[in-house]
Order: sequence, then structure tokens, then C-alpha cells
Amino acid sequence: MRERGMIRSGLLLAFALLLSAGCGTAGTVPSATKIGLVEFQKVFSDTTLGKKTLESLNSFIKNREALIELEERELKRLQEDFAKQASVLSETAKREREEQFRRRAQEFQQKTGELSREVQEKQKEVQEGFREKADRAVAKVAQQLGLLVVFEKGRGAPVPYSDASLDITAKVIDELNKATP
Repeated sequence: MRERGMIRSGLLLAFALLLSAGCGTAGTVPSATKIGLVEFQKVFSDTTLGKKTLESLNSFIKNREALIELEERELKRLQEDFAKQASVLSETAKREREEQFRRRAQEFQQKTGELSREVQEKQKEVQEGFREKADRAVAKVAQQLGLLVVFEKGRGAPVPYSDASLDITAKVIDELNKATP
């Protein structure tokens, strides 16, 4: 999957270079290439919208963690109560309590899985919403600067090196902050 993304990014870069090279004579690259780079992680961490998004997501996660902790405490209480009363309970009562504990433990595991899925869905939703707004800001900045293409840079991105003059991250951050109250 990552390999396909790198191949696609390489093809996009080659296409962009061909577009910009087509403006000059054969075999030369014009002095003013129309390429930009943006670091989305920096855009996320340095914008008002990104900070609000992260705050909202962290609040959601903490809420879900609190629910899990409550359930976990209840399970521990049941286990401790059973341990204290085990010596005075009949065999039938012990089996019933053990079965009750097993059911509660299974419910706890299911609930933990559900809450984990909720958190993953929320993360995806939040990231997609942020990325949509960031992409619009990138497009606006790119149009203002007359760029033909903008590539993502940063860890894991397909651009291992770029000249700092191609980086439009600060302009995207400014644009996104203007659009966010």
C-alpha cells in the first residue's frame, strides 16, 4: 500500500517537472518552477483550528477512558467481594457469582472494544474534517501564488528533500487561521 503511494507520488512529481520543463527549451527547467510543498502535521499543530480539533478529540478520548475506568473499578469490586465471601458461600452460590463475574468481564471486553472503535471513528472523522479545510486553504494559497502542484512534505511523505523556498506551510497556516474564528 505504501509502495503504491510512493510510486504515485513519484509519478506526480515527474508530471509536475514535465509541466514546468515544458515552459522552457528542451532539457532545461525554467528558473521559476510552479511547485509548492506543505507540511500538514505542522499545519495541524500550529493552527487555531488544529488546536481546537485536538482539544475536542482529547476530550472525547478522556470521556471514553473514564467510562472504561468506571467499568473496570466495578469489575475489581465484584472480584474483591467474591474473594471475601467465597469461604461462606455455598458451591451453587460460588458458581453463580463466578458466572456473573465472567459475564461482566465479557461485557467489559465488548464495551472496551466498542469504545475503542468509537475513538478510532472519531479520530478519522476529525482528521478528515481538518484535512478538508486544510486542503481548501492549500488550494487558495496555491492559486494566489500561481502554483501548478503542491506536494506534502514531512515524515513518511514522498519528498525526501526540497528547497525551503518551495515551502508554503506558513502561508497555509496564516490562511487557515484567518478562516477560523
